[in-house]
Amino acid sequence: MAIFEGAGVAIVTPFYENGDINFGQLEKLIDFQIENCTDAIIICGTTGEASTMTDEEHLECIKVAVDRVKGRVPVIAGTGSNDTRHGIELTKNAKKLGVDATLQVTPYYNKATQKGLIEHYTAIGRATDLPMILYSVPSRTGVNIAPQTAYELSKYDFVIGLKEATGNFSQIAKIASLCGDTLPIYSGNDDQILPVLSLGGKGVISVLSNVAPKQTHDMVRLYLDGQREAALKLQLDLLPVINALFCEVNPIPVKAALNLIGWETGPCRLPLTNIEPQNEEVLKQALINAKLI
Repeated sequence: MAIFEGAGVAIVTPFYENGDINFGQLEKLIDFQIENCTDAIIICGTTGEASTMTDEEHLECIKVAVDRVKGRVPVIAGTGSNDTRHGIELTKNAKKLGVDATLQVTPYYNKATQKGLIEHYTAIGRATDLPMILYSVPSRTGVNIAPQTAYELSKYDFVIGLKEATGNFSQIAKIASLCGDTLPIYSGNDDQILPVLSLGGKGVISVLSNVAPKQTHDMVRLYLDGQREAALKLQLDLLPVINALFCEVNPIPVKAALNLIGWETGPCRLPLTNIEPQNEEVLKQALINAKLI
């Protein structure tokens, strides 16, 4: 069974101007998300800038999320690593903090083979006994989870989903055909939510949800409830916002968007920089047109 259906937010990590984590603002963002029907909180993912955190910061963010959510929705923690031993350690510590599952990105930079991916995920799953959602985003990692690999991993009880961010619908269809209900699929791209749902997907792990949680939840729920025209309208109406949120590398635009809306999410950490002024203007206009500010 899927750990959630609908829209899970890949939540940002707010920073102060000096780069320290603004935990108070993170708690407020979590409450805002749950109050607006977000179906799961994904903490310390790509959008959360986990790659620039120390392990201590990483685990403190997870702790704050678990403590603030208090069981209202699932908390899924990004604990992936390109070092299997490090991934095991992070995942064990996340389990102690009470997360419901983890999001495990493919090992980056090393560029593991498909056999290496299977052994990597198997080692983490067996060592930690914690449900995991696999995360395939080759545009960032250089590594793709092939359909047959997804099928082999779906045989394990600890593998409970796949976040698919390849944009390759032929591949997604093949995974869905091979795995059926044994591997829930979540869109990793906000502009492709409905196409993934049409192939049997269970929802989205979303950047858009940071600024439009209710609309993103409703889009998925409407589709799953058979109201496909209404869902399609939301997908298309939100497309200008989605495009603006990816006018620069994520999470630069989404943090800028939240700041424009009135949240104090601060800057990104280097090497990510502030959004370019011309892109910020496009983003602001898209938010205005969508009545988000």
